[in-house]
Amino acid sequence: MYELTDEQSMMVDALQNLANEEFAEDAYTWGGEIPWENIELLADRGFLGLTFDPEYGGAGMSEYEALLMAEVVGQVCPDTARIVNIQHTVAPRQIDLFGTEAAKSRYLPRVVDGESLIAVAISEPDAGSDLQAMTTTAEETDGGYLLNGEKTWISFGMDADAAVVWVRFSDGIGSMVVDLDQPGIERQELMNMAGHAQAHYYFDDVTVPEENVLLHGEELGKSQLGALNWERLGIATKCNFIAAAALKQALKYAQDREQFDQPIAEFQGMEWKLARMTQELEASRALTHQAAKRAVQMDRFPTRMEASVAKLYAAQMVDAVVDEALQINGASGYVRGHEIEYLYRLARLNRIAGGTDEIQRNNIASELKKNGVPSVVPDS
Repeated sequence: MYELTDEQSMMVDALQNLANEEFAEDAYTWGGEIPWENIELLADRGFLGLTFDPEYGGAGMSEYEALLMAEVVGQVCPDTARIVNIQHTVAPRQIDLFGTEAAKSRYLPRVVDGESLIAVAISEPDAGSDLQAMTTTAEETDGGYLLNGEKTWISFGMDADAAVVWVRFSDGIGSMVVDLDQPGIERQELMNMAGHAQAHYYFDDVTVPEENVLLHGEELGKSQLGALNWERLGIATKCNFIAAAALKQALKYAQDREQFDQPIAEFQGMEWKLARMTQELEASRALTHQAAKRAVQMDRFPTRMEASVAKLYAAQMVDAVVDEALQINGASGYVRGHEIEYLYRLARLNRIAGGTDEIQRNNIASELKKNGVPSVVPDS
C-alpha cells in the first residue's frame, strides 16, 4: 500500500522474515525485561544505527527507514520494537546530529553494536510539559559543568548507560550527555501500568565534560526542538504497530472462534468492527508515513503541525483499536497475560509521552493561527 524503494522493500522483507523466525516465539513473554538477545541479533544483522553516520558504525539511512523497521518488528514483538524505535529517533540520534566528535565516537558505536541504551531525560516533577519551568541546572566550571536537579518518567532509564539530559544553562535551555555510573547520581524505579520500569534521576554536583554538551540557548531552539518532532513520529509509529498487532490477533480470533455454528468473523457486526479498525489504522499510517517521507525528501525535520497531527491521531487511534480488539476477544482478552490485555496497557502511555493530547492540540492550533490552513501544495 505504501510506495517503497527497492532497498526499502528488501529491508522490510528481511525484517519480516527475521522477526517471524526469531522473535515471534518469545513475543509477549518479556514482561519488564529488555529483550537483549533480540537487540543483539538485530545488531549482528546490521539493523541497529540505521540513521547514524557510517563513521560510527551506522548505515547512513533516514529516519523513515528507522520508522519502517520499528513498524515491521513491532507487529511481531512490540517490546523489541519499542527499543529499536527510541534508539533511532530520540537520544542516540540527537547525539549523532548535534554531538561533538568525541561524544559520537564514545556513545554511538556501542548503540550500533547492541550493547548500550541511551535514555532521554526531559520531564521534571514540577515542570511537566513547560520547558521554561525547568529547574535542573548546569553550572559552568573549569573544563565542564556541574549538574544539579532531578528528572522523572524516563523510559528505559533504569537500564540505560547514559542519558541526554535537558537542563538550564546560563543562556537558556540546553542538553548534554550524562554517564549514569558516576558519583552524585541516584536512580529510583517507577513502574508503569504496562509493567515497564521508568526512572526518576537525582543529580547532585555531577561533573559533565564540555565535550558532552549538545546544544543550548538560541541554537537549541533552532535545531534540537525541531528534532523532537521525530520522537513524535516515532510514538505515532509505535501506536501503529501496537494497533496492527491487536488487529492481527483480533482477526485471527474472529476467524477461529465459532458461535451459533459459524465463525464470528462471518457476522456483519463483526465485519464492521474489523473494517473500522482497519480504516483507522490505515489513516494513521498514512499521516505518519506522509510526514516522515516529506521531511526526508525536503531534508528537514518534520514540522510541528505534521508531527502533532500524526501523533495525536495515532495515540487516539490505538486506544480505540486495542479497545475494540479486547471487546472482540471477550473475557479471554481481559485476562492478565493475554496478548490483547498487554497491548491495552501498552497503548495508553502514548497519549501522554512525547507531549499529551492537549499539548498536541495546542501545537496544532498555534500553527494554524500562525500559518493558516495547511495547503495541498507541499511546502518547500
